[in-house]
Amino acid sequence: MAVKFGILDQSIVFPGQTPGEALANTVKLAQLAESLGFERFWVSEHHDSPLMAGSSPEVLISYLLARTEKIRIGSGGVMLQHYSPYKVAENFNVLAALAPGRVELGIGRAPGGLPRSTKALQKGQTDSPSLAEKLIELEQFLHSPAGEDHPLAGLQANPLTQQPAAIHMLGTSVSSAELAAERGYPYAFALFINNDPETAKKAFEVYRSNFNRETGAQPKTILALSVIAADTHEEAVEMAGEFKNVRVTLASGKTVNVGTLEQAEEFARQAGETFTYEIRDADITKGTKETVRARLLELKETYGVDEFIFTTIVKEFDKRIHSFKLLNQAFTELPV
Repeated sequence: MAVKFGILDQSIVFPGQTPGEALANTVKLAQLAESLGFERFWVSEHHDSPLMAGSSPEVLISYLLARTEKIRIGSGGVMLQHYSPYKVAENFNVLAALAPGRVELGIGRAPGGLPRSTKALQKGQTDSPSLAEKLIELEQFLHSPAGEDHPLAGLQANPLTQQPAAIHMLGTSVSSAELAAERGYPYAFALFINNDPETAKKAFEVYRSNFNRETGAQPKTILALSVIAADTHEEAVEMAGEFKNVRVTLASGKTVNVGTLEQAEEFARQAGETFTYEIRDADITKGTKETVRARLLELKETYGVDEFIFTTIVKEFDKRIHSFKLLNQAFTELPV
């Protein structure tokens, strides 16, 4: 069975590391993913957190493209609600011109940080178009000059390329699936953030049933999840630790997923709202390569997904490397 894999790396700065070391490990992981024949390597966008070195995915992508040769490199994702679609299109058109066919533009709906960083990123903005409106504008600028119906008709996000970055929609909800289906984008559900299986099932069902085939595209589904493979089950469990997912609901109705109750409290404090929360154990697929393979095949069947993209949060870098190698072995050893 051919199963396509990718890696999503968050450039986490573990205790005792510097941000430079975390980013250097991201480069090594991209090169490993390419050597193992993985489909793609994505980097995330996080703000105002000393634990995350990846605050500017497009800058990091450019470096990764220069340090690899064939693998697709992309964002997982750019938080478009903070930015001008025109500028994002310029950035990714430059990347696509430098590495034709290798650049992917994953768009995320989460803020990528706490309210303080959102205020800083959006400072000076005078209008607030919806994410759907921004996506339409971004898509246009990636491919062609602004049309006659645009206030800035004829404006180009140079350099226009023959193979612009492929937009992917990332999400943790049914609404993100609806938006991906409407625009005809590939859709990635982040199970490692929202580990509610019913929401994931519903999101994929809505995506497939509402997919806009008039775009000329075909549905493509990706499941993003945490995976840790080790030589023994006990070692994998130890490596996984006791990570939690905390779903925060503000008084205004806005929801966000964070990693700790302390982060939830800080998010609400910066937002100036009261909140409720739900704590869940993080959904981490862990075990030996045989156990992990069985679980991944089960998830593939359950959600009907086309591909996987993995994140592996393990401090010891050599163990992270070993985990990805075991994942690769788990499927390359399958009978043809």
